Amino acid sequence: MSTAILTGQPVPGSSIEGDLRELGFRVRPAADAADAETQLAQVPGGERVAVIDARFVGHLHALRLGLTDPRFPLAAVPGAVTAQPAGRRALTRAMARQTSAAGAAGGATTLADSLADRIVTALDEDGAEVHRPELGSLVAEVPADPQARNEARQAVAAVDDEAIRLKSAVKARDGFFTTFCISPYSRYIARWCARRGLTPNQVTTASLLTALIAAACAATGTRGGFVAAGVLLLFSFVLDCTDGQLARYSLQYSTLGAWLDATFDRAKEYAYYAGLALGAARGGDDVWALALGAMVLQTCRHVVDFSFNEANHDATANTSPTAALSGKLDSVGWTVWVRRMIVLPIGERWAMIAVLTAVTTPRITLVVLLIGCAFAATYTTAGRVLRSLTRRARRTDRAATALADLADSGPVAEALTRVTRGLPGGLAPVAALIGGAAVTATAALTGFGGPWPLVAAAGYAVTSAAAVARPLKGALDWLVPPFFRAAEYGTVLLLAAAADVNGALPAAFGLVAAVAYHHYDTVYRIRGGAGAPPHWLRRAVGGHEGRTLLVALLAALLTAAQFTVALTVLAVAVALLVLLESIRYWVSAHRAGSPAVHDEGETA
Repeated sequence: MSTAILTGQPVPGSSIEGDLRELGFRVRPAADAADAETQLAQVPGGERVAVIDARFVGHLHALRLGLTDPRFPLAAVPGAVTAQPAGRRALTRAMARQTSAAGAAGGATTLADSLADRIVTALDEDGAEVHRPELGSLVAEVPADPQARNEARQAVAAVDDEAIRLKSAVKARDGFFTTFCISPYSRYIARWCARRGLTPNQVTTASLLTALIAAACAATGTRGGFVAAGVLLLFSFVLDCTDGQLARYSLQYSTLGAWLDATFDRAKEYAYYAGLALGAARGGDDVWALALGAMVLQTCRHVVDFSFNEANHDATANTSPTAALSGKLDSVGWTVWVRRMIVLPIGERWAMIAVLTAVTTPRITLVVLLIGCAFAATYTTAGRVLRSLTRRARRTDRAATALADLADSGPVAEALTRVTRGLPGGLAPVAALIGGAAVTATAALTGFGGPWPLVAAAGYAVTSAAAVARPLKGALDWLVPPFFRAAEYGTVLLLAAAADVNGALPAAFGLVAAVAYHHYDTVYRIRGGAGAPPHWLRRAVGGHEGRTLLVALLAALLTAAQFTVALTVLAVAVALLVLLESIRYWVSAHRAGSPAVHDEGETA
């Protein structure tokens, strides 16, 4: 329950009390600033509290945006201000100052001014961060006289706030397929869910279950199963869009919801790749290497996105010519959609996978997916490299820490870092690239069972330790984590393929999936402001260089059949560790009331 303190004299015909109750507020009237301060002190510290001028005129959705968004400790619209428990102390201080000012003025200021607006001014003067939502054509004001009030009410009647609310539920920047083929109707599904009390997390779970059923249909290996899989995958994507739109429509943002939405997207896609591989195997075609390759490529693409964004999140730099050109292209309508489509976002990607599954074979589906993702990865990475090279950016310690967390270095790298000197500035990505290329090339060219992949993995551990021995603040240091991902995942894939026994590639798929989950979990913790997973977990799962060394050692010491069993055991062990710790963290963070977030994630 939340409490709203309604200040000043009510205006005849006002609907403000009814609106506040509809938004879930318990209304307490206050005659003046001193009374409002008394009422504020009586509200339990764990509740949201709002101060609203009784003369407020505006749309219900304007109040909803200003008073109920869980992401911000302090928020305001004209005539209303709210504080969650985290912002309560700042609100109390600001209220006390206004009470003192009103007392010094004999209370006259409350007749002419809005107490809520004066509190917001005091919060600004104190340096508190007050969120002010973009209202657009929505009305929110405190009229000073009957004529202004009448004009404000006419302005409210002229604008349909429900239509605006429904429109704003759709992500502002989205892919072509989602914008024109999904969102025109999925927003109405979101509203239907909201009116029936469904939560975004419930819709997210329904989307996951639908995708898993789609993967099971693909695993049947029949044409009917493939058609059903394609249809269900598209329906799962509709639900995937709906959960975010429901969160925006009803302002149901949460830490747990952001994590579920992001991780379930990856679980759905990679489970579907496995379903295609199982279905192909029923028809006598082994495409596990293609399925694992698609997962590796897609994960590396995402790491490029994450690393670049973290490196430049708070960097100070001049605008690069590449960025300026991108801005100019955005002003040409058709280029915006072309550029959004060629990066193969999740909407276009899932639509392509669904159609190809229904009408072709798993091999064709995965080959086309690999080609499309490779082109998209080349396009986006090249553009980001050019941007990084053509501007002089000063990156912060926070950005360097985030990149180090994304690198996922383990105990071997930590030990080697103490005895190796850091590379000169700018050479960290070179070291990561050389070491990663050497270990993957050796795994590809020397066959299974020899010592050379182990030697190359040892060299990779040394170069990776040198790469992270100093803060990652160079222009291209954001490439270090994706190079590490490609080296580790690629080595596992190539050694499993070289083993050439049944079960090796599925076991490798499971191991890479478990490790990839760990890396995605790291990203979402960083985005939520929590930093990397605990140090003990990184040591327990070995770090990227430790796992690469271990897999190379197993390949050197064991037979192909034994290697398959070892990969399976390793995959299960890593999965259990990272999943249990991840679930523990996110559930406890949600219960502890961590600041609500809504990560928009990958463009749909």
